[in-house]
Amino acid sequence: MVDAEDPTYAEYFGGFIRALGRRYDGHPDMESVDLSIVGSWGEGIGSNLLTRTTREALVDAYTDSFKETPLVMLLTDKNTNSYGLSKANVGWRVDCLGDVCGKAWEFSDDWSHMNDYYPQQLIRSGMQEAWKKAPVSLEVCWVVQHWKDKGWDIDYIIDQSLKWHISSFNAKSSPIPKEWESNVNRWLNKMGYRLALRKFSFPETVKPGGKLAFASWWENLGVAPCYKKFPLALRLKNDQSTQVFITEANISEWLPGDSLFDSAVWIPADLPLGNYQLEIAILYGHTHQPAIQLANTGRQPDGWYLLGNVEVQLELESPDVIE
Repeated sequence: MVDAEDPTYAEYFGGFIRALGRRYDGHPDMESVDLSIVGSWGEGIGSNLLTRTTREALVDAYTDSFKETPLVMLLTDKNTNSYGLSKANVGWRVDCLGDVCGKAWEFSDDWSHMNDYYPQQLIRSGMQEAWKKAPVSLEVCWVVQHWKDKGWDIDYIIDQSLKWHISSFNAKSSPIPKEWESNVNRWLNKMGYRLALRKFSFPETVKPGGKLAFASWWENLGVAPCYKKFPLALRLKNDQSTQVFITEANISEWLPGDSLFDSAVWIPADLPLGNYQLEIAILYGHTHQPAIQLANTGRQPDGWYLLGNVEVQLELESPDVIE
């Protein structure tokens, strides 16, 4: 058994985490990092027994080292969870989604994770609002087929997870029962973020060296924001020229519901005159290739969405705006 109170544990395990952070923080292939400190599978069991010095040293190894890649931590005890939240935007995870029935555990006849632990611990730990800044990741209890075999209500389980603002679900690589595919598809359409462009207004004509001002209305149809700052971009394109404009939008701030983003991009003075398609996309930051499929029709083969046409000309004939 590892003695977490031995100072060498925080020194060497914490040092390993810091080395990982130096190498991998912000890596595009990293979706999130689990803030694992003690216990079986590193899931945090026993964290309530740690001294303050040890707890803070282990948590600091993560919060000091991962500034770009989102962090999540198991719902454990108030001291550990609240300290993590005090140091960084930390989300949470649990590993028994679907456990709604008592008599499933040898130690109790009427206790279940979803009714007797998760809702209460969210409140006690102060993590009810953590989803606004960092992910909520839930793991299946047993496998989904087990839920069906036991006759549990799949829609109740789904709706509880949506109430908790789930962004990802670990099904342990197990299949979904055929009879529940439509239920799970409903789940997928609400889980995490789902961005829809509701309205986009822009001028019909612009001139080289001028600006293309626009107003946009977005709706997040999901239950959580996107936790990575994928850039929102516009593109002017025709057969002779292509120009990409990265906007200042921060989509990680678009919570469920409506958001407005009004801004402008400057047209290069040497952009050739002519008629251009105006397109929009949310891109990967490292490749500037389209990353996110919107909840809109009109997605082109290269991932961009057509908004309309803009004429680049020297003299602007009218201030017409296209919506």
